[in-house]
Amino acid sequence: FYIFWEIVLVPMYLIIGIWGGANRIYATIKFVLYTLVGSLLMLVAILATAFAFQAAHGGDWTGAFDFVALRQFATAGGGFEGALQLLAFGAFFLAFAIKVPMFPFHTWLPDAHVEAPTAGSVILAGVLLKLGGYGFIRWALSLYPDAAHTFAPAIIVLSLIAIIYGAIVALVQPDLKKLVAYSSVSHMGFVTLGIFVFQPQGMAGAILQMINHGLSTGALFLLVGIIYERTHDRAIAKMGGLAARTPVYAAILGFFVFASAGLPGLSGFVGEFLALVGTFAAFPWAAAIAAFVMILGAAYLLWMFQRVVTGEVSDFLRVLGSHLTDIGPVEILTLAPLGALVVAFGLFPGILLDTIEGTVTSTLADAATGSAIALDPLFVAIGLGLLATAIVVRVVTLPGAARAAAGPAGSGSQGAAG
Repeated sequence: FYIFWEIVLVPMYLIIGIWGGANRIYATIKFVLYTLVGSLLMLVAILATAFAFQAAHGGDWTGAFDFVALRQFATAGGGFEGALQLLAFGAFFLAFAIKVPMFPFHTWLPDAHVEAPTAGSVILAGVLLKLGGYGFIRWALSLYPDAAHTFAPAIIVLSLIAIIYGAIVALVQPDLKKLVAYSSVSHMGFVTLGIFVFQPQGMAGAILQMINHGLSTGALFLLVGIIYERTHDRAIAKMGGLAARTPVYAAILGFFVFASAGLPGLSGFVGEFLALVGTFAAFPWAAAIAAFVMILGAAYLLWMFQRVVTGEVSDFLRVLGSHLTDIGPVEILTLAPLGALVVAFGLFPGILLDTIEGTVTSTLADAATGSAIALDPLFVAIGLGLLATAIVVRVVTLPGAARAAAGPAGSGSQGAAG
């Protein structure tokens, strides 16, 4: 698992580093450093877990790196000591939280998405981000159930912050690609929220949300790439009136915008709804906050759609003349499978729910063997202080980041227009 976890960095490093945008080197190094730090700590946790396993079995290393044997020991064979669970889970959490990414470990994602070529952004959204959620479900809950229950309240709070923060920041983005990138932070917050409420509906909703997010957000990145190929610009302010010039493109964009916003009947609705149902069963206050923030999700997507598609044709698009062509047959065929799956999973979610039922049941059974570890109040206070500091830093730096984002977008737009 660890070897392939690291290997996935190589193709993304090459895709962004070779075929990325003007700041591709910065984005690539930031992406690799973030993920590598978490991965190295996870390697230490894996080795510590193996040492603890062999020590508990009289020095016998048989099964020390076997997930089935480790899982059996963790859930039915006495389990690992509380201190090891806390430290190892913390290391696994950091690796998976960076990959998801969760707040406040998300800052590599917008840069990577913006600088990556369209294919790279689709792979990031559709595959790479899901490795974090997979890691939580497959490894963290089963191997360290006590620590999972201990850290669950903090992770739920971080998930809610990610949902709120991602939606608010997406709302003010001037760049189409950055808007979709920050929407990923918000949508993936529902994944971690659903996992750590330890409810069947929440876990099933988290898995569905990972699949559905890959479909709808991957399609949105493809659509952003299509319009960028024609205009060489992603500034929302310059895209007004696309419906008059590219009506088929506008219709397809609207379909996937509604899918990403969670319109009932499309796949995005089912995952978020189940995650909220599971959250309401365990933490009604958290479900109320997440449900309210879903309004923001619809707001930033629909407002973007209104500014880009409706109204009179902008001067920028008018200057492009015949160079601005509607979406072509090959591009439609590329998006058609994604659209078909969005409708199929939205109308018939049982296709996926029946498939993942066994995984949901077994994972929650493993997690149910654990209970929260009593922590030193000083440790809790330090953790809350670090969380509060991270929130304050992000809020304070948000206006400057918005101005920095607007600057390159504006200059790039002027260059394309010229």
